Parts: sequence; structure tokens; C-alpha cells
Amino acid sequence: MEGKIPLIVKWSGKEYEVYISEDDTVADLKREIMYKTAVRPERQKLLNLILKGKVSDEECKIRTLKLKSNFKIMMMGSLEQDIEEINTTPANLPVVVNDFDFPDMEMPIEKQEVYLNKIAKRVKDYEIKMLNDLRPGKKLLVLDIDYTLFDHRSPAQSGAELMRPYLHEFLTSTYEYYDIVIWSATSMKWIIEKMKLLGVDKHPCYKIAFYLDSAAMITVCTRKYGVVNVKPLGVIWGKFEQFSPKNTIMIDDIRRNFIMNPRNGLRIRPFRKAHINRYKDDQLLELSNYLKTIAERYNDFSTLFHASWESKSKKWRNNKDEKDHKQEDRRDNSGGDQTES
Repeated sequence: MEGKIPLIVKWSGKEYEVYISEDDTVADLKREIMYKTAVRPERQKLLNLILKGKVSDEECKIRTLKLKSNFKIMMMGSLEQDIEEINTTPANLPVVVNDFDFPDMEMPIEKQEVYLNKIAKRVKDYEIKMLNDLRPGKKLLVLDIDYTLFDHRSPAQSGAELMRPYLHEFLTSTYEYYDIVIWSATSMKWIIEKMKLLGVDKHPCYKIAFYLDSAAMITVCTRKYGVVNVKPLGVIWGKFEQFSPKNTIMIDDIRRNFIMNPRNGLRIRPFRKAHINRYKDDQLLELSNYLKTIAERYNDFSTLFHASWESKSKKWRNNKDEKDHKQEDRRDNSGGDQTES
């Protein structure tokens, strides 16, 4: 179209071409995007479209953004019908089955052959693209993205605004002890884009070994959650013999993702409402201390229960602080005695 700039909007795994003039505003752009995707402007988060200064969408002219032709905009947003479905209680819910209706000796889900066969198939068929070499002697840390490292639903002008506080400090600290893997229940292209937005993909202080996407997950049927997709660590263990339940820990804000590996999962509080909580959320600082401590103290993670990890971390840190103070006191007293003599 003459006089207009072509832009590419990436949303929900697809790309949409929109045209906008330099005299239009960001609000006009969002309306054009709505015509293509049906996502209302107030639901759109244009993550890599950075507005300069405190200007509104209605005030910000496209020319001030200096966008080149075919610039790709990463958008997050939900359709109204999807939001309505989530907020509506489903009809014909299945009858809730009492646990006591099942035999006490029922085989645990993580040991059922049908699911172990699914894992074996993922090990055989799922292709992992290595980003960086694995390091001998390191333990394995598997991290979720959405609501664990990143608030993917709050409105923002940049990925940095939605990043969980202390993310880079956390990854730098844990990289000393762990090889780091990112596993998200989404497509690989979205994982790659999010890691770029957060500045994780090429950070100088740590490296990510590889990414896993939704295709590496399996479906299981549970009493509590029904039919759900989960992240079986056996997929990684089947491909890399140096990793096992003894040296692996997975961090996620959704507990059911640990169903196949209940002893290796640590649930972190979800990071939502980034604009409010980024000034007071310190989960990654506490988690960094916990992961460092267990890496130094334990050779077998499968003996640990991570449910009360926060209280353990604070207790360990307080004990260390108390020990350090006692050592300082002893040094001071020793120095004083020597002076007097």
C-alpha cells in the first residue's frame, strides 16, 4: 500500500501483515492488528515495541518509533471468547471419585507402563538442539518460563518490564553449580522469542544448554487434575546419561507438571502483575540460596522434599549468618588477646 509501512505481527504461532503510516499512532496500529487477529486493543501486549517517554498509545506517533519495513512485532493477547470460556464453569463435569474407592496399592502414575512407554517414545523421537555444551560434574536445573521467570499476561512496552526481578543474578549464581535447561509448555519459536526479549539467550555470565517445548511433554490421566500435559524429566535422563533423579531439579509455578517426577519438582510462587510485584518479589534470590546450598550439601536430590524450600533456605541462611558472626567474634577476641600480650 502506497505511503504505508508493512509490519509483521507474530501472535499465537502465526504471522500477520499489517500496514500503517508514519502519521498514525500506536493506537491506530493496535486497531489494525485487531482487524487481523480479533484481539481487542486493550488486550494486546506489543512486547518489543518500545515507546519513548511516558506517552500514551493515542499520543505516540509511528514515526517516532523509526520502524523499518517488515519489522516483526511480538504480540501477546487473548480473544474475548477464550477469556469467557476460562471464566465459565464447564457443564457436565465428571463425577468426583473418592480416593478410597481405589485400591491402596494402585501403581503410582510415574511408574505406570503406559506413561513410561510415552517417555521412551519422546526419548527416541524428540530432537534436542544443543545451544551450549554440557559441563562435566554439573547438576541439572530445568526452568519453566511463564509466571516462573516472566509475566506473560500483563501489559508492557518491553520484555524487561515483565521479567521476574533478579533473573540474571539468579541464573548467574546457579550456573556455577548447574547446567540450565528451559522447558516451556509452548512452541519452540515462542521460547526462542521470549529468551531473546529477556536477554537470556546471549548473556555473558551464563549459558543455556538447550530448550524443550510442548512437543517433549506427555499426556497423563489423573484423579485430581483429569487429563493434563506434564513435563517428564525422563525425556532428559533418557538422552543424557549423566543426569538422573539424583542430580536434577525442576522449577515451575504449576505443581502438576511434576506428576511424573514428584521428588524432583520445586513449585515457585507465580509471578503475576509485574508492574506491582517487580518491586517486592524476591523469590529468585531465595531460590538461588536454596539451590546453591543443596548443590553443596547433597549428592542425591531424590532424598529431598522441596515443599518447604523457602523456610529451609531462610533457616540455612540464618544459621550461616550466625556462624559467620561467631567466627568474626572469635577473630576479634583472638586479636584482642594478642594485643594485650
